Amino acid sequence: EIMRACNRVTGRYQASHEQLNAEVVRLQKELASANAALQRSRRLAALGEMAAGIAHEIRNPLSSIQLYARMLSEDLADLPELRDLAQKIGQAVRGLDAVVHDVLTVSREIRLQPQCGSVAELLDASVESQRGLIESSAVRVVVDVDPALAFDHDADALRRALVNLIRNAVQAMAEGGMLTLCAERHEDALRLVVRDTGPGIDDDAVDRIFNPFFTTRHSGTGLGLTIVHRIVEAHGGTICVHNDGGAVFTILLPLHGPSGAELLSRKEASHDSSAGS
Repeated sequence: EIMRACNRVTGRYQASHEQLNAEVVRLQKELASANAALQRSRRLAALGEMAAGIAHEIRNPLSSIQLYARMLSEDLADLPELRDLAQKIGQAVRGLDAVVHDVLTVSREIRLQPQCGSVAELLDASVESQRGLIESSAVRVVVDVDPALAFDHDADALRRALVNLIRNAVQAMAEGGMLTLCAERHEDALRLVVRDTGPGIDDDAVDRIFNPFFTTRHSGTGLGLTIVHRIVEAHGGTICVHNDGGAVFTILLPLHGPSGAELLSRKEASHDSSAGS
């Protein structure tokens, strides 16, 4: 009887030990994820300060070049070949200006104006803004959301984030495919999922996909997903990506955003912390 009792106690200790080991592994993964997020935030902050200064210096001469190119194009109205060259200069300058705009967007502090709004309206507006691209790419879109579902958010900022995800998904499905956007309540949060049937993301790129200037395409600044990440973080949410028959982006957002007083308190705490350091 004593041996059986010892065996029972030993079995319980063994089970507890295994549970503790599993919990330690889980906490280590969470700590590693939190450290990675902290390092990303620090890199973004340092890069943002540097990039903002460079972008401002670049934007002024770009404006002058664009003005001169437009004037030159008007003066060369009777010389089509030379006028086309001037117009190409103007197009190139506009492309560079778009890059500068993205850099400044990444470097600026995101100030939200959250209001309670419909999730269905947010998704519909985001899809509609890319209707031309979607139709020209033969992509079918499915939106799955409860019409009554609503949460606190900055509609303009989140729409921009979703538009970036939608555009990337459509461009990844060059031969056509299906784009699925679904939203549901997940405990005290809203879960948004953007799924495509494209080739997915390379395994070695998944961990870097939100880094500034990282892109898997031949064109683009590599800042689109960085901006998406910052907008989601500004809402107090998280975003992750994995492959499952295509790329799957999952966003978790709090249903009820912080009040104005809470936002002010956070800002003051952040300012005091920075001043102390």
